[in-house]
Amino acid sequence: MPSATANYRTLLRTSGAAAFFLPAAVGRLGIAMTGIGLVWLVHARTGSYAAAGLVTGGFAVADAVAGPQLGRLTDRFGQARVLPCALAAHAGAVALLLAGAVPDLVAGVLVGATLPQLSALSAARWSALLSGERAAALPTAFALEALANGVSYLAGPALVSVLGAAGHPGTGVLLAAALVVGGGLALAAQRRTMPPLTGRAERRHAGRALLRSAFLRQVALGLALGVFFGAMQVSVAAYAVGRGTPDAAALLYLAANCTNLVGGWVYGAWCHGGSPRRRQATAAACLTLASLPLTFLDAPLAVGATLALTGLAVPVLLILTSVLTDASVPRAVLTQAFTWGNSASAAGSAGAAAVAGRVVDTGGAHGGFGVAAGAAAVMTVLAVGGLRGASPAVPKSSAPTKTTTPNPPATDRAPRRPSR
Repeated sequence: MPSATANYRTLLRTSGAAAFFLPAAVGRLGIAMTGIGLVWLVHARTGSYAAAGLVTGGFAVADAVAGPQLGRLTDRFGQARVLPCALAAHAGAVALLLAGAVPDLVAGVLVGATLPQLSALSAARWSALLSGERAAALPTAFALEALANGVSYLAGPALVSVLGAAGHPGTGVLLAAALVVGGGLALAAQRRTMPPLTGRAERRHAGRALLRSAFLRQVALGLALGVFFGAMQVSVAAYAVGRGTPDAAALLYLAANCTNLVGGWVYGAWCHGGSPRRRQATAAACLTLASLPLTFLDAPLAVGATLALTGLAVPVLLILTSVLTDASVPRAVLTQAFTWGNSASAAGSAGAAAVAGRVVDTGGAHGGFGVAAGAAAVMTVLAVGGLRGASPAVPKSSAPTKTTTPNPPATDRAPRRPSR
């Protein structure tokens, strides 16, 4: 794919882009390792998967609840002030966990509550950097973000699991924290590409956009997508175990994850222009149609092929949700908006894992796949509703903004681009 490679290479050659994207990608690898690292560490200490699941659940809930609050503080005070504080607190929480100075559940909650929202911070920088005439490249930037997340969640859990299986679960947690803190500090040091700060009055006015239907629809889509992920994880494992081939689960996950990366790469490289709302509705409908056969298919090859088809649609939805979130809120609350989307997805995934587990216990793996297909159908309804209720994008303020960063003034004053 030479043209695709050239497209991404051109994007990363944008002044300052690689300098913030690469550290954020390193930090996200650590974030992807943290949750499964907790499972290995707590299980090694207690011998109980129930205890490990409780601590990991506390970690996930704390991350989902605290994330938007960190995003709000970042929009108010800037990444250079908030991120180092969050990283210091995160390092302290991990130290408490490793030392066993507090109960594991308390430590897990603290680790989750202090986990920095590096993907939201990176996305906000792309939005500020690619404003005005360069806005057409934003879908490619968000595709690059989706690829970084996809690679992180492929490689990170595998690396931690190798360390855990070798009898070094604490090393996995420590390595995850080192990547998060190191990548986060390197990101905070890139002051030139930080989004400019805004005044209190502008933030207060912009905050109302978080209650508008255009943004809430994207949060709801993120929640439904999280439900899809959570139900799929449980159902694929249940399908493989039910056939007496638990090792096949890894191959089925691989089929979906590989096409996920390919789909995100191709969409970000070549699919530009047109209406993102129509593309979102189309992608959601395709995901629904691809998911339905999983409710009755039994043959492993057929299930694997169907999972691969679902993997093509998922990254497109992730990219378009980011594009439409960016278009639906002013710059003054953009980081907070991205973190709300991330938190909704995480909450949906955690809740769906529990619900799908109960459904699988009573109806088998096909019932769990039905939960995932239902989530995809909800996404389709929400996306189609967005076509009927489409409203103009929220304009950026054209007034001078209070800033402590050396961003060019043109970035400050860039008008809000219309929804594409």
